[in-house]
Amino acid sequence: MSDPYIQELFAERIGGNQYGKSTAIYKFEKIKRAKKAAKEAKPNVDLIDMGVGEPDEMAFPVVIQSLQEEAAKPENRGYADNGGEEFKEAAAKYMGEVFDVRDIDSSTEVVHSIGSKTALSMVPACFINPGDYVLMTVPGYPVLGTHAQYLGGHVHNMKLEEDSDFLPDLNAVPAEIVAKAKILVLNYPNNPTGASATLDFFAKAVAFAKANNLIILQDAAYASLIFEGKPVSIFQVPGAKDVAVELHSLSKSYNMTGWRIGFVVGNSLIVQAYADMKDNSDSGQFLAIQKAGAVALANPQITDEIAGKYSRRMDLLITALKQNGFSAKKPKGSFFLYVTAPKSATSDGASTDFDSGEAFSQWLITNELISTVPWDDCGNFVRFSVTFDAKGEAKEKEIVDEIAQRLAKYKFTF
Repeated sequence: MSDPYIQELFAERIGGNQYGKSTAIYKFEKIKRAKKAAKEAKPNVDLIDMGVGEPDEMAFPVVIQSLQEEAAKPENRGYADNGGEEFKEAAAKYMGEVFDVRDIDSSTEVVHSIGSKTALSMVPACFINPGDYVLMTVPGYPVLGTHAQYLGGHVHNMKLEEDSDFLPDLNAVPAEIVAKAKILVLNYPNNPTGASATLDFFAKAVAFAKANNLIILQDAAYASLIFEGKPVSIFQVPGAKDVAVELHSLSKSYNMTGWRIGFVVGNSLIVQAYADMKDNSDSGQFLAIQKAGAVALANPQITDEIAGKYSRRMDLLITALKQNGFSAKKPKGSFFLYVTAPKSATSDGASTDFDSGEAFSQWLITNELISTVPWDDCGNFVRFSVTFDAKGEAKEKEIVDEIAQRLAKYKFTF
């Protein structure tokens, strides 16, 4: 039991003296509880988890072997700080090989991150003063906005809607907001929509940033996980490095989620500011992990193989959903399928109505033990992730066929 005065000490940014008293249940906690209850109620039915947004397999053997070897070397035992050089050089080379961006200076334009989430939490401290704005897409990953608000900043949400290919309308941001904004946050391929940005859109974003004195942070966590064409980087746009940085992560593209390794690349002044903030926040990722990361970056064919698996699974899932009335369109990248939630489901004369994506998602977990993630920011949607646990193509097909059969019990209306 804590002394009562502690309750009065909490910062307003996390709720002040009301911290810990909220009875609100957040989306992912609701999903977690629903999954537990569904498994207890139907112990003989396998839960199919399509909600988890992380790879279902381990890092490739060549990367694991490198970690094992590097971890045994005494020269890797100490603080990494903002090093090491081997990973930075590998990142610059990777940008050239995968994205044909060949003008990256590894000494001034690359710094490693302990995962993209950590970098997203640090960048606002480099730029945001009380009253400043960040422009972010919704739905989207909220971490940078949360930290901007911790610092007294504000978030302006730009809606992602299907009619606009889930790209934000930059010109719709009110002029008075743009005048107070410092950071434009993009994330393509996008979580949760799976949408990809075109070079034309990135060119418009760069022009918008330059016209309005903004920097761009492009969260490229899924940039190399594509199903058609070649990977796209904002730095393929001439002049983008004048205003932009990209966050790259090995978590999704190399099955290295728990390793916590990525990099920030781009404008040297922004990279330096991030590095200074990082220097005051952590002591760097374990050098053995960085060196194993360098091995991964030198083998982009690993990502090609992973993307091939997700593409195959996506095709299976889309077929299963379409058979049951869902409107599902294959994204160009990522491992997320974002579909409109139905308005009702009918079986044996009984009908259930859904007024939100969350209502449908909860119903789907409870009744059919299929877990998804709802998104109701801009319309009622659910996100399926094709990172479900399945060893081999036969098992993949078996699981998706099972999804189709469970859904086939119902007639859905949209």
